[in-house]
Amino acid sequence: MKQNSAIHLVQTHGQGLTMINFELASWILKTGIINGLLTIWCCHTSASLIVQENFDPAVKEDILNYFNTIVPEDPHRYRHNSEGLDDMPAHLKSVLTQTQLSIPVIDRKMALGEWQGIYLFEHRKQPHQRKLALHIIGEAS
Repeated sequence: MKQNSAIHLVQTHGQGLTMINFELASWILKTGIINGLLTIWCCHTSASLIVQENFDPAVKEDILNYFNTIVPEDPHRYRHNSEGLDDMPAHLKSVLTQTQLSIPVIDRKMALGEWQGIYLFEHRKQPHQRKLALHIIGEAS
């Protein structure tokens, strides 16, 4: 068994979904792991990770609109507002999604479905540089 870990930085463009499949796939190849398990951890409380369709861009728009509907910005609704009106809604959106994903790696590739993408879901309006902790364990070549 071999394992490897790294920190991966993702630059977001503000609120929305940023696909990270290609960066993860590239890193997996560099580790030499053939079969194993990839763990991705989001080191933030106002961003999260999701697996979602990667083909139709309307899906990303609908997801963003849905979350903005169920967790609206409202200065009278939340007590925590020291970092801006979008901060507490961002924390709640993070609670409703995930900060960690585990993806099987088979034959040097993530075992994703044909239309699945791994996304960093930025919940804040301003662009941020987000930190992901990566860990992979498995059989190496």
